[in-house]
Amino acid sequence: MTITASELATQLNGEVVGDGSIELSGFAMAVRARPGDLTFAEKDSYVAAAEASEASAILVSANCSSTAKVLIRVANPRIAAAHALPLFFPPQTFEPGIHPSASVDDSAEIHPSAHVGAGCVIGDNVTIGARTSLIGGNHVAHDTQIGSDVRLHPNVVLYSHTEIGDRTIIHSGTVIGADGYGYVFDQGRHVKMPQVGNVVIGNDVEIGSNTSIDCAALGSTRIGSGCKIDNLVHIAHNVTFGDNCLILGQSGFAGSTEFGDYCVIASQSGVSGHLKIGNQVTIGSKSGVMRDIADKEIVLGYPAAPIQRAKRQWVGIQRLPDIQLQLRELEKQVAALKAQLD
Repeated sequence: MTITASELATQLNGEVVGDGSIELSGFAMAVRARPGDLTFAEKDSYVAAAEASEASAILVSANCSSTAKVLIRVANPRIAAAHALPLFFPPQTFEPGIHPSASVDDSAEIHPSAHVGAGCVIGDNVTIGARTSLIGGNHVAHDTQIGSDVRLHPNVVLYSHTEIGDRTIIHSGTVIGADGYGYVFDQGRHVKMPQVGNVVIGNDVEIGSNTSIDCAALGSTRIGSGCKIDNLVHIAHNVTFGDNCLILGQSGFAGSTEFGDYCVIASQSGVSGHLKIGNQVTIGSKSGVMRDIADKEIVLGYPAAPIQRAKRQWVGIQRLPDIQLQLRELEKQVAALKAQLD
């Protein structure tokens, strides 16, 4: 699409400095920008590079100025960029209807505006809301409920009784509602404990590719509204996340742990089971959490400790070689004193 700088500024609640009639037809990084492109400078140090680019206009913060480019001043350039990008790169749309190759049970209720792509399998008593798109190869098992404006990318699998809220996006290869890892040891063998719960996912959730969220043994595994889950994450049975949590890649969560709202779990972290993690907790990368964490606490390390303690521990570990040398020297001095006394 093409939009003038003034029109874009109005949509972004910004202010144009320069020729507001200039037409913008793309959005690019400064180093790759071409005439007609919009770019953005999140920090003052990036403005010079943006000015030197071929871009026609720059998204900047409210206190920036330039004599070389048209500016669109906004309160926060990165937030403005997030709102501007869909104007230049609108998401793919799908025509309503059911592909001839899809297998849909007669009892399923699919909104007329929904799209069911090639090779999809829809089980009995499934409900699919308005404008939802199943792009292709999706398997939706019986008694599953999918809200409005949901997008399932290819090869997403939803096991039975899964509940998906509105405007949720699930990327390729993700499995929702597979059996939780539950066994009991009886007479020399591991006997499977049936997992008869489900998964409930709120509104405005995004789940990356190749992530697994297990159904509850009893009750529900829950992902709160607004949560954003990265690729390659495993969430075990009966885990619950509050609203607006960020869960980064290659993290794992053992069963029945409860998270509050606005938690951040950085990449490659592991959280033990049956814990209570408060609101606004931050867990640093590669951390191993083995205890409850209070609201707003920041933890790091393995085992995870409060951030200041963890940093002191790391500094102490780095000093160990020097401490070892000092200890050897002290041992020599003690031995020499002992020899003199003898």
